[in-house]
Amino acid sequence: MLKLNTIRAWPGATHSRKRLGRGSGSGHGPTAGKGDKGQLARTGGHVRVGFEGGQMPLYRRLPKRGFKNFAKRTNAVLNLVDIERLSVDQFPEVSLESLVKMNIIKGRYDRLTVLSTGKITKPFFIKAHRISEVAQKKITEAGGRFELIPIPGQ
Repeated sequence: MLKLNTIRAWPGATHSRKRLGRGSGSGHGPTAGKGDKGQLARTGGHVRVGFEGGQMPLYRRLPKRGFKNFAKRTNAVLNLVDIERLSVDQFPEVSLESLVKMNIIKGRYDRLTVLSTGKITKPFFIKAHRISEVAQKKITEAGGRFELIPIPGQ
């Protein structure tokens, strides 16, 4: 019968710890498994990642590519399906500001784009920077209205 005091690991499942620096009889004698001499045998003797012994490292030999556009504008895309889930009482005006304030849109966006995926049955007032033609048609058919916010420079 199996008892807690008779449980043992399978043979080969565990290994005894390597005891370094305990003399020749330990099997890991005078060099403690570090080989003979050299930088890596020394205490703290490691070089930083990417160091190539004084040779110009690869990350400096390769040319730099690309850049991060600091003036990039991002669009929050909202489908009619997403707007249909909202309540007309809570959102008398669906705009980027109101959606961000109510945590419907998370993240940092500059513009709001409304696309036509899905149906809309509630009469919403939608303020967006871009609204697809089909979405405009569906919004007006549902009794809602929309306002296009002008994009500067266009």
